[in-house]
Amino acid sequence: MKDRIYVCHTYYHVYVTFLKELKLRSKGREGGATLVLSKLSNNFEKLKERVESTGLFEEVVEFDEKRDDFFPELAKWKKGTGNLIGNLLYRMKFTRLYAKLQEPYIPVNFKEYKEIYVYCDSDPIGYYLNQNKIYYHALEDGLNCLKNYDAARYDNRGNFGLKAFLSRKLNLIFVQNGYGKYCIDMEVNDISVIKYPCAQYIEQSRQELVDRLTEDDKALILKAFIRDMDRLKEQITESCRVGDKILILTDPLCTMDVRERIFRDIIEMYEPEGTIFLKPHPRDYLDYRTLFAEYPQFDATVPMEMLNFFPGLRFKKVVAVLTEIKAIQFADEMVRLGEDFMDKYEDPLIHRQNEQI
Repeated sequence: MKDRIYVCHTYYHVYVTFLKELKLRSKGREGGATLVLSKLSNNFEKLKERVESTGLFEEVVEFDEKRDDFFPELAKWKKGTGNLIGNLLYRMKFTRLYAKLQEPYIPVNFKEYKEIYVYCDSDPIGYYLNQNKIYYHALEDGLNCLKNYDAARYDNRGNFGLKAFLSRKLNLIFVQNGYGKYCIDMEVNDISVIKYPCAQYIEQSRQELVDRLTEDDKALILKAFIRDMDRLKEQITESCRVGDKILILTDPLCTMDVRERIFRDIIEMYEPEGTIFLKPHPRDYLDYRTLFAEYPQFDATVPMEMLNFFPGLRFKKVVAVLTEIKAIQFADEMVRLGEDFMDKYEDPLIHRQNEQI
């Protein structure tokens, strides 16, 4: 049997995986780990090669995970029937078929691993593991993401208890985030901020993982994530010559045109306070380099938490819309504009998910 495998869908997932694996190594945990990079929702570019260069993982594998709309034969089973029983029967068929159709794209034999860790088990990998009766540990998608968007309860609002039972006890359908029959537990950063409890939640503070990093650990992480270290150091040096600096973190919000308007409005709000810097979100594909060329920008692929590793970097203020920013240590003030701000740009039902549960 092989030891551990991690299935990651974003740069942030890979970052947290480094934190977890480095902690295990520091405690003398033997055995190697496999890192799986799903290409479902993220372009990892050359990350595979950079991670391999660190030597932390025995193997780094890319996963061509497929969304349900890739398989036309699934469309029939996604349609509503007009009644609860009919919908559930369709969903049972969808669940089994989706897992079967995903099988040819699975890049490893998960049954060979003692421990499996999956971020975003709402993605096809969750269906596959549960239908193939493979036990795994789930991990939260983003920092405290369930605080604002409990995806399992939102996606299954209306008779949630019944749906959770059919998933957790009978494995007839699949409900993510701790409600799958073969999900052993789900690791979250802070249980206290989650409104709706789940018996499967376990807590592992991300800050605790960061606090135990050595300088060598930080250098290893930077080697994996920084595409151009010289350029980043140059940007940090340039920023130090500026007095009051405002860092704006983007989000993949709304349509592209509305998103551009959102961040132009935010810049207009905060530009009087200092020099504006931008840090695009890794999954935000708006062309900030062209549209906001007058503002200095950090590499989108670098998780914002990694900027904590540079003691010379300091901002007067960091501003985000919906991103959780509590992990930031390089700013005097942090502003999360939140749902009230977003109400001006789109239907509140789109971003106020927990209020609809």
